[in-house]
Amino acid sequence: MLITCYNPAQLGDVLLVILGQPKAEQIVSRKGNIVQIADRESGQIIGFNFFKVSEILNDFTAIGQVILDSQQLKKLNQSLQAAGINYTLIADQDAKFVVGYVEKCEPHPNSNHLHLTQVRVDKAQKLQIVCGAPNIAAGQMVVVAKVGAMMPNGEIIWPGNLRGAVSNGMICAARELKLPHAPQKRGILVLPSEKYQVGSIFDLHHAQKTDWKF
Repeated sequence: MLITCYNPAQLGDVLLVILGQPKAEQIVSRKGNIVQIADRESGQIIGFNFFKVSEILNDFTAIGQVILDSQQLKKLNQSLQAAGINYTLIADQDAKFVVGYVEKCEPHPNSNHLHLTQVRVDKAQKLQIVCGAPNIAAGQMVVVAKVGAMMPNGEIIWPGNLRGAVSNGMICAARELKLPHAPQKRGILVLPSEKYQVGSIFDLHHAQKTDWKF
């Protein structure tokens, strides 16, 4: 997993690189302009902060979640090696926002408002997702934020366990996706089946510029 984020207005010229779910106990070390973050218990590296990243990546103007190209990734890896950090960042090209089809929807056995869903997404993959939306139902086309997705509010989707049930992703509401004119109430976004194909990428940036009718 490779999640990268750049928010100069809030953090300055720092690229956040997230490789794993944050842990309660962490070891933080710095070599030059690179901060390494590791899980204290396992020693596993779970992230880096690249300070003065615009000096590494020339003409770097991206905002929010960043999808790095091969040249940018190469330069970051060269910076890691130059700092004496023996780690190689590997590109993650897996789509994080996709169109899903709710094949199954049942009441959660340990909740009076949650549902257990089985959702077919890309690559013929099926995900179990716990959903609390009142309008969720089998047969719907929906937007799925897969594990590793960064939501518009900066939240990252991690594997979860809700009331004893595994949940691998999130079925999204229009307001969670920051779509124009989104209803400010509970309820997932149901996509018209004639316009969307199961497993296709949901282009969030394009969707946020589209005049939606709800």
